[in-house]
Amino acid sequence: MYYYSLNEYLKKTFGEKVYKLSLDGGMTCPNRDGTLDTRGCIFCSAGGSGEFAARRGLSVTEQLEQAKRRVRGKTDCKRFIAYFQPFTNTYAPVGYLRGIFEAAIAPDEIAALSIATRPDCLGADVIALLSELNQKKPVWAELGLQTVHPASAAYIRRGYGLEVYDDAVRRLRSEGIQVITHVILGLPNESREDMLQSVRYAGEHSDGIKLQLLHVLNGTDLLRDYREKLFTVMEQEEYIELLCDCVEALPRNVVIHRLTGDGDKRLLVAPMWSADKKRVLNAVNKAFRERDVEQGRAYKK
Repeated sequence: MYYYSLNEYLKKTFGEKVYKLSLDGGMTCPNRDGTLDTRGCIFCSAGGSGEFAARRGLSVTEQLEQAKRRVRGKTDCKRFIAYFQPFTNTYAPVGYLRGIFEAAIAPDEIAALSIATRPDCLGADVIALLSELNQKKPVWAELGLQTVHPASAAYIRRGYGLEVYDDAVRRLRSEGIQVITHVILGLPNESREDMLQSVRYAGEHSDGIKLQLLHVLNGTDLLRDYREKLFTVMEQEEYIELLCDCVEALPRNVVIHRLTGDGDKRLLVAPMWSADKKRVLNAVNKAFRERDVEQGRAYKK
């Protein structure tokens, strides 16, 4: 079953393999500093989903070098994407953002800048900065939508309405900035159709999408509800079958940046099957092939 993978997009766009380097911009989040809440989103770890980022406290230049050293054993690629990952990476004065973002794209080997943030943390001055930087190197804005359903958004303590996401997408794309939307599959009390609705919506509003399996991590409020048996996590076969439906629901031009996700193994409580990423991806590709056979298509990835 064909899908427009990130690897395919990067090779088509840059003509070679490109690897993401996760950086820490030293920011927090309005869901943690008391602006909206102090607890964070219900699923978010204490590290703000940045367990794989370079070490906070180093300069951006030092983080880039550290991250490159970490990946040299995995890849021989020569070009990279500077990815600001933990917490909300536009949640700071624009002067500070300019400094770290310009430092990140300064090296010749950096091909693009990717910024994980919230739609409600994209003021006019921030968008103007991203537009300016986008003239130098491609800028991607990664928005944590997770779901389109108000009840689920309230449960996870997202802290903004769907109209805020819509407005941010409109303003970013009007400046030629690519939008990558994060969607969580397996949120408590969401049906299969609920999840597919979120995926379809994200596909209609985005250049790329990250599909994330719900992980239960130590140190999160989600763990309390899991232990109280208020919800169950998805089994591997259930998740993969849903992935097949999600891929078929997306427009062919939407780049799929992620089909599952990595929960830090030191924090992961459930589902434990997700810890073996290689085995999961092999099972996903097998399911894609089988779906093609069932529907009389030639398998193409």
